[in-house]
Amino acid sequence: MRILHTSDWHLGRAFHRVNMLGAQAEFIGHLVTTVRERGVDAVVVSGDVYDRAVPPLAAVELFDDALHRLAGLGVPTVMISGNHDSARRLGVGAGLIDRAGIHLRTEPAACGTPVVLKDAFGDVAFYGLPYLEPALVKDEFEVEKAGHESVLAAAMDRVRADLATRQEGTRSVVLAHAFVTGGEASDSERDITVGGVAAVPAGVFDGVDYAALGHLHGSQTITERVRYSGSPLPYSFSETEHRKSMWLIDLGADGSVAAQRLDCPVPRALARIRGELEELLAEPELARHEEAWVEATLTDPVRPADPMARLVERFPHTLSLVFEPERTPDDPDVSYARRLAGRSDQQIAEDFVAHVRGAGPDEREQAVLQDAFDTVRADDTVREVAR
Repeated sequence: MRILHTSDWHLGRAFHRVNMLGAQAEFIGHLVTTVRERGVDAVVVSGDVYDRAVPPLAAVELFDDALHRLAGLGVPTVMISGNHDSARRLGVGAGLIDRAGIHLRTEPAACGTPVVLKDAFGDVAFYGLPYLEPALVKDEFEVEKAGHESVLAAAMDRVRADLATRQEGTRSVVLAHAFVTGGEASDSERDITVGGVAAVPAGVFDGVDYAALGHLHGSQTITERVRYSGSPLPYSFSETEHRKSMWLIDLGADGSVAAQRLDCPVPRALARIRGELEELLAEPELARHEEAWVEATLTDPVRPADPMARLVERFPHTLSLVFEPERTPDDPDVSYARRLAGRSDQQIAEDFVAHVRGAGPDEREQAVLQDAFDTVRADDTVREVAR
């Protein structure tokens, strides 16, 4: 069976101030063409179809167009909700849409109920594991402690239990939206840390032939059977080095996996340039970035006059301007933002406690802080789902 694996469309999202809807529509057209020309038997979309729980009307219209075009090809499509989606909204009408070959899987309770497709060699069971917010699903999966690994492991136990009841030789594909150990994150992904841990081990997916992952925006191979497709378009300058693509997976009669990366159309290259303003305006080597979307980091010791206006004269698609004067680490003028760069909310809070009282929090206090952050994050998720 030939499977096209994609994820993280984030329909409705902008890139800085650039409206990406046109580029997203071009991607949908590319997807449909790929399905038709490559003889794809099934499409899987591993979450974050939309960028937010209540997407703009234009994004909903684009999604509707995508569904009609995929259904028109007669090629089954399996989709799950991600942490950016409203599972309830995305899943509206799922029962009816099933009849058109579009299978929306947004309910955690249905993790062990697959979409079963057939090819010349027998059945392939597709299990949809939507994004599982630990605080919201721990009771459903009867886990003692709310954590990503525990709820995902419990969901996979249901998958393996169902698979064990099926005819021998049934192959299996799991769609999941999670942060798996070994994956590389980017700035455009929403933090899903719970209990101080966001990542789950790849071994959670043992027992299935292929795990089609979503959430991380870079295309990545965790193992030969566990892969991220990445987002089809860039959504932050941290993705400058990404090659935007989809995975074309050939699932053999014996469950073997052969994977091929297919590039996605990207509207414009990304570039990060760094240096003093006059150097950036004069450096011949930077000519190759003149048509790219640019993030410029200025290292001038004193902020120059009208830097954006001057940069745009050479780099007309400059979208982001950062000031980082070259200073020694002990310089008192080093910015607060630079001192906090790379530190988690938990670490910042612990540093604040140490600053206020002269000693950092003990283990009990660290646990209290972490529980507070987890509660806030869970409350935010509940509000997002309820909107």
